Amino acid sequence: MAAAAVMVEAAAPTGALWGLVQDFVMGQQESPADQVAAGTAGSAAKLLQGSGRRERPSHPRTAGRELRGRDVKSGNYTVLKVVEALGSSLENPEPRTRARGIQLLSQVLLQCHSLLLEKEVVHLILFYENRLKDHHLVIPSVLQGLRALSLCVALPPGLAVSVLKAIFQEVHVQSLLQVDRHTVFSIITNFMQSREEELKDLGADFTFGFIQVMDGEKDPRNLLVAFHIVHDLISRDYSLGPFVEELFEVTSCYFPIDFTPPPNDPYGIQRDDLILSLRAVLASTPRFAEFLLPLLIEKVDSEILSAKLDSLQTLNACCAVYGQKELKDFLPSLWASIRREVFQTASERVEAEGLAALHSLTACLSRSVLRADAEDLLNSFLSNILQDCRHHLCEPDMKLVWPSAKLLQTAAGASARACDHITSNVLPLLLEQFHKHSQSNQRRTILEMILGFLKLQQKWSYEDKDERPLSGFKDQLCSLVFMAITDPSTQLQLVGIRTLTVLGAQPDLLSSGDLELAIGHLYRLSFLEEDSQSWMAALEASGALASFYPGAFSSYLLPKLAKELQRGELDVTREHGPNKCSRHLLCLQALSAVSTHPSIVKETLPLLLQHLWQANKGNVVIGFNDIIAICQSLQQVAEKCHRDPDSCWYFHETALPCLFALAVQASMPEDSSVLRKVLLEDEVLAALASVISTATIHLSSELAAQSVTRIVPLFLDGNISFLPENSFPSRFQPFQDGCSRQRRLVVLLMAFVCSLPRNVEIPQLTQLMRELLELSCCPGCPFSSTAAAKCFAGLLNKHPAGQQLDEFLQLAVDTVEAGLGAGSSRSQAFTLLLWVTKALVLRYHPLSSCLTARLMGLLSDPELGPAAADGFSLLMSDCTDVLTRACHADVRIMFRQRFFTDNVPDLVQGFHAAPQDVKPNYLKGLSHVLNRLPKPVLLPELPTLLSLLLEALSCTDSVVQLSTLSCLQPLLLEAPQIMSLHIDTLVTKFLNLSSSPSMAVRIAALQCMNALTHLPTPVLLPYKPQVIRALAKPLDDKKRLVRKEAVSARGEWFLLGSPGS
Repeated sequence: MAAAAVMVEAAAPTGALWGLVQDFVMGQQESPADQVAAGTAGSAAKLLQGSGRRERPSHPRTAGRELRGRDVKSGNYTVLKVVEALGSSLENPEPRTRARGIQLLSQVLLQCHSLLLEKEVVHLILFYENRLKDHHLVIPSVLQGLRALSLCVALPPGLAVSVLKAIFQEVHVQSLLQVDRHTVFSIITNFMQSREEELKDLGADFTFGFIQVMDGEKDPRNLLVAFHIVHDLISRDYSLGPFVEELFEVTSCYFPIDFTPPPNDPYGIQRDDLILSLRAVLASTPRFAEFLLPLLIEKVDSEILSAKLDSLQTLNACCAVYGQKELKDFLPSLWASIRREVFQTASERVEAEGLAALHSLTACLSRSVLRADAEDLLNSFLSNILQDCRHHLCEPDMKLVWPSAKLLQTAAGASARACDHITSNVLPLLLEQFHKHSQSNQRRTILEMILGFLKLQQKWSYEDKDERPLSGFKDQLCSLVFMAITDPSTQLQLVGIRTLTVLGAQPDLLSSGDLELAIGHLYRLSFLEEDSQSWMAALEASGALASFYPGAFSSYLLPKLAKELQRGELDVTREHGPNKCSRHLLCLQALSAVSTHPSIVKETLPLLLQHLWQANKGNVVIGFNDIIAICQSLQQVAEKCHRDPDSCWYFHETALPCLFALAVQASMPEDSSVLRKVLLEDEVLAALASVISTATIHLSSELAAQSVTRIVPLFLDGNISFLPENSFPSRFQPFQDGCSRQRRLVVLLMAFVCSLPRNVEIPQLTQLMRELLELSCCPGCPFSSTAAAKCFAGLLNKHPAGQQLDEFLQLAVDTVEAGLGAGSSRSQAFTLLLWVTKALVLRYHPLSSCLTARLMGLLSDPELGPAAADGFSLLMSDCTDVLTRACHADVRIMFRQRFFTDNVPDLVQGFHAAPQDVKPNYLKGLSHVLNRLPKPVLLPELPTLLSLLLEALSCTDSVVQLSTLSCLQPLLLEAPQIMSLHIDTLVTKFLNLSSSPSMAVRIAALQCMNALTHLPTPVLLPYKPQVIRALAKPLDDKKRLVRKEAVSARGEWFLLGSPGS
């Protein structure tokens, strides 16, 4: 009984296996294959590892056979048992039955290949190789099995070669279906990755066999794999033998790629994928050159744009691996084709690719190593280029002059040898032509070509200055440049100034005399008011050259500028110039422009500061705008100093004490001069603050810590010891009562402390914060209180989280609440609330939500409601003086999106619940938020918010109207389908606003009318007559900008629905 039980137990799995096999082979069911594979995998694991594991069937169709799945997973049979169970199927005379049997075995192997033993692999490969001679219906399943075996780790040596030989001999690959051809390519790829040395032993037979497999392939999915195989054949040094041309032919027949992917292609193969893969093959070896280059020339000369582009790009890639030997016989034809495309093409892309190919050809010829007796193909190639292009350079009015110049400059830019060869041949000709032609426009063309060749010289370095090709032409070039700079033509002057800058960048080209003459011309041009282009170009050139020749500029230019500055002339040198500023202001701009070298900064900065001191003492007549101009020049110098840390500290140490001293002197109650009152004007103090901020932003933490220990005590304790000329008649106490003039200087403190790095410790911080809080709510001077509020907010934003920050925040909240309850300081308390809220919103502080809710509550306040609505614009916009990333503020990414998500629902809810007279405030605040929100964030919320935006257009406040129009205009372009649902309302409101009293609103409304034409045409056509009639009125608007927008919008509506629109 016991023996019988064992026999029954052993027979049960075998019977189950036989049943599964029969179900698959005879019943045409797919699920047993997965079940058998899973069972075999379990068995193999059990046999190899000594343990088995039960798993649930992975295929969905096995759910109904849970009991059988568990039996199969028990691992009671092996691959050998599967083959035995398939025995009758594999020997069946019916091909379809044999195919089904092998298909089942192949699917089992695909899941179990990693667990097969070497002995099993040998027998299976012999079996599959034999089956390659079977009926064509069997072949696909056989190939699937071989693909599984090609992945086996236990594959014995020699079998990979045996499998591939069998496939090459027995299988006509191109008669198979796409998926089966892809299987063959996969087998080859697998063996090339795992059995490379064995395949290389086949020699050229492997290459020939693959050529037979690939020949005639058309499916893009297979071609991508085939191109990769060919590239590996070449790059991994497989033997090509006598089949180089055949391998080229079997791949080049697809060039150029002409493939358009079908719509909704699930494979995602794009034309560019095939182009790049084929290009990698064609450009992978010089051995293809004799076959490929004639093909490329033929395609470049064709009329098909895509073929031209692909051929030129492929030629560009080939030059990276070719040498003179491969290119020699084809250079004349290649040059002829490229020249024709650049001379005659109507496509900028083809011209650009042609020039790129010429650059690569020249570079390839330049880097080839020559034997002593070898011909230098580079010189002969460049000679051909010169022969075909030189004569066109003599015709500056003809259309081929610039294509010829581009070709020559492209070739010259490929190498130092090419640059020397072409420059030495072209420069004498161009210099001769410049003097030969007398018209300014012809000279400008010639000088622009010379400038192009001069720029190329900057790419190459020469150890010996006598080797530089420009050395022999420097006198002629300088003479020519000075002629251009003194020419009456503005355009020729501009090119001359640019050429002078490039010449100056070349070492040893400008002599001391040339520099003196050049600086003299730049000085003259720097005071040209009638032509802002030449003036601006002269300033830029002065700055560039000063960085190369600081000594020359210190000797020749700065004394002239200092003398000019001392004159303090206020009258305009030319009355009818469009840029009506005095020589005094032009001199200031010139001083800042040349401050590009540390040694020059040490001369220009004292000049500017001394001039400011002289003005303060009354020695120089100076006005309101002149002081601002001096501050702007100082700020420009400070910006240039950021490139050098030492210059940055020098500016900070020199300029800030002087500026603070001037401001403190002007704030003394005893001083009543007109000029010193000017120093305390809002605009002048803002300009001074910009200089201080710019000078502080780029300080290192160590240097900033030194500076803060002097400037903060200046404001808190009146410590003026570090200020120059510090004998003031009274104490400096800006935070004390009764010193309104001194309080205004808090804006300078704000500019300094809010620009410090975050890790700089500020002395007496608690006292400073309390003083700022108190000043921020003082009535009587909005400028001072706002500066104090901004300074407090800037310090809060940077302060690290902790108990001290919480204390400061509590003080701020208490101060705000107390101020909002008092009548005299409500406006100041609101300003403090606004800036503190912004500081916390930027850094995602939890208290920001509470303060924002408090701000929303003020929308219903009769006095502060409109200001609270405008406050949302401040919360969402970027500041320029404090709370910026440049000033080291803590500004988190996407703070606008977070603010929108947290607060817009409350704004909408508040709008619906608010009384009618308060609703405009909510609309205004909402409009400000949406207008500054990134459009990708706004689009998903547009359906729910659009009705409110349209209602905001009916608000009488022009600020709300303008903000809403600015928000709607891009939405018309980006969300036309949603906007189309409200077309009637949009047309009506935009037309009404086109007659608004505000010019800005009229312009924005007309721009929106123009943007409406991007909506679907069928939606717009019913409104076309009405709109065209209505837009006739703004055509007669008194403002030119309004008329311009009306003409543009009306024209678009006229064309609506016309053919081609």
